[in-house]
Order: sequence, then structure tokens, then C-alpha cells
Amino acid sequence: MTVDVILPCLNEEAALGWVLGRMPDGYRPVVVDNGSTDRSAEIARELGARVVHEPRRGFGAACHTGLLASTADVVCFMDADASLDPRRLPAVAAPVIGGDADLVLGARRPRAAGAWPWHARLGNAALAYTLRRRAGVMLHDLGPMRAAKRVRLVELGLTDRRFGYPLEMVLRAAADGWRIGEVEVAYLPRAGRSKVTGTVRGTLRAIADMRRVMAELG
Repeated sequence: MTVDVILPCLNEEAALGWVLGRMPDGYRPVVVDNGSTDRSAEIARELGARVVHEPRRGFGAACHTGLLASTADVVCFMDADASLDPRRLPAVAAPVIGGDADLVLGARRPRAAGAWPWHARLGNAALAYTLRRRAGVMLHDLGPMRAAKRVRLVELGLTDRRFGYPLEMVLRAAADGWRIGEVEVAYLPRAGRSKVTGTVRGTLRAIADMRRVMAELG
């Protein structure tokens, strides 16, 4: 089976060689360039990835464009910044491929000091707790590595195009009765400066987007 791997990308030329070089057999990278000003798109193309462009800035916009551009029955999402090892994708996708789950998230476990700054980890834990309490979804991390069936994801009708997209996916899937699980994945220091978790401001912006989605759907 071929699995499409959607990689939202904004100025990740320093990480793409490592990420694409570790892509497992059968996992086809779809790099969604979200307005990079470096050589990200060119490098991705040179390394054999399919490159699509989404000029509207926003994590959700890039993810959804990748989803609509994909053609495989099963799709995965993951960051393109080398904070997640693509070699864990088969473990995350296996329950979906095997029919044991409808959506699987990679629960991040930091493997080095500073890989997951305290402010980002605290915000994520609070959101995961709220998700468990209000939606009954037993997740401990809203991590960016995840797998699901492509057609069913499209049918969820996801509308957020910012940082609320990953949470909206889980909330809509839970409301639709999906079986949702998680698999542990290592969380590594990213290559380059983070646009979100690397700063308190970026983390607060992401949390605000997710709180908005939670208020609308939770």
C-alpha cells in the first residue's frame, strides 16, 4: 500500500534532506510549500517529493491543501522540521491500515533537553486535558504526526485554516464516532527556529486558535 505523507512547509530547507531521506518505503511525501522564501520547494523537488503550493499562510491551509492534493487511501501528516522521525510513520499508520482505528496520533515523547519547551508542553497538556474531559477522547497529546483514511478526512468538512486545524480534526472525528488512538513517537530538537513552539508568543497564538475551535465544537 502507498501512503501519502503531507508535510506543511515554511522555510525548512535545513531539515528537508534529513526528513525526506528517512521516509519509509511506500510512504510518498507531499510537501506543501506555504510561501517559503528559501529553497525548500526546490530542495523537496530535487529529493523526489511531490511539491504543491498554498500561498495562503496558515498551518491548516497547508495541511488541507495537501489533503486535497493527495490520492492515496491512507494519508499521514507530520511536520517538516526534523522534530519527528518519518521512520515512525508505519507504527502510526498501522492501526488505520489494519482497520483497528480511524485516526491515530503520535504522542510525542521528548528525547533531548529543549526539544519541547515548557510553555508549549504546558499548553498542549491543558488542551489535551480539556479534550478528554469535554469530548471524551482519551489522548494525551495533540501531536502533528497522525494517520487516517483520506476520503473520510475530506468528508469531515474541516474549515479551520490556522493552528486550530489539528484540534478540529480530532473534535469532528470524535463527534462522528471515529475510533481514535495514539502511538508514542520520539520528539527531537527541530532544525532551525520554530514558528510556533519556539516562542511564547507563537505558542499563545496556537493555543488561542485551538481554544476558539474548542469553543465552537467542543
